[in-house]
Amino acid sequence: MCRWLAYTGNPIPLETVLFRAKHSLIDQSLHSELGVTTTNGDGFGIGWYGHPDELPFRYRSVHPAWNDRNLREAARAIHSRMFVAHIRAATDAPVQETNCHPFRHGRWLFAHNGLIRDFHKLRRDLTMKVDPALFSTLEGSTDSELMFRLALTYGLEQAPLPALERMVGVIEETAARYRVAEPLNMTVCATDGERIVAARYSSERQSRSLFHSTSFRHLHELYPHNPRIEEVGNDAFMVVSEPLVDLRGAWEEVPESTAIVAHGADVQQRPFNPRHK
Repeated sequence: MCRWLAYTGNPIPLETVLFRAKHSLIDQSLHSELGVTTTNGDGFGIGWYGHPDELPFRYRSVHPAWNDRNLREAARAIHSRMFVAHIRAATDAPVQETNCHPFRHGRWLFAHNGLIRDFHKLRRDLTMKVDPALFSTLEGSTDSELMFRLALTYGLEQAPLPALERMVGVIEETAARYRVAEPLNMTVCATDGERIVAARYSSERQSRSLFHSTSFRHLHELYPHNPRIEEVGNDAFMVVSEPLVDLRGAWEEVPESTAIVAHGADVQQRPFNPRHK
C-alpha cells in the first residue's frame, strides 16, 4: 500500500524526517519493513504550512520519491512547524499527479493508507453522497480522495473526529447493501495547520501499521547526544506508518480502532467508532 507521516512542533527542515532519519520516508519508499509492499514508488507528495494564516503548500509528483532531485532540494530548503508526507504504492487507480497524496481543501490536508475493498462496486453510490458544493473539487480517481470529500461532507472542518467516524460508517453501510464484506482498511491523517487528527481502523480489525512518537522531552534525557533528537524541540510530535529510528522508548503503536488528536502540546488518544445510522 502506502506509507505516510505527519509532524507538528518547532519548525524543522523537511529533510530531517524525509531523508536523514535512519528509516526515513525515502528509505521506506525502497525498503518498507511493515507495509504490504516493500517498495512504494508510484508517486509521492508533501504538504506543509508556513505562517498560521496561510493555506498549506503542496508538492506532488508521479516520480518515485527516491529518484526526485527536486524533492531533495525542496526538503532541504523548506522549514515547517507542521507537515504531512506520503509515498504511494498504487492499487487500482492509475499513477497520475491528481492521485498523489496529500489531498487538499482549504486549510485541510488528508493522507490515507489502505483501501476500500471492491471500490468499483461502491464508487458510484459513495460519490453521490458527496456534498454537491464539493463535487467539482474531485480531481483524481482514488478511493482515498473520495474518503476525504466524504469526511468534508460530514463536517471535517467543524468536528474532525466525528466526521471521520461518519465517513467510515457510510462506507460500511454502502458496502453492506452490495454484500461486500470487510470493506475498509485504513490509517488516515487530517490536519488544518493547528491540529493533527489520525486514525487506525479496519472492518476486519487488522489495520495497516501506525505509530506515534513518545515524549521528545523524555527522549532528550534518554539520548542527550543524539543529533537527530536534538534537531527537534521538546514539544514535537509525529504520527508515522513506520518508526523512523530504532531507539528504545521512542515510539508507541497506535492500537486498533483508535484515533490520535494532537493540538499543540496536548495529545489525546480516543476510541474510533464508526457512526452508523
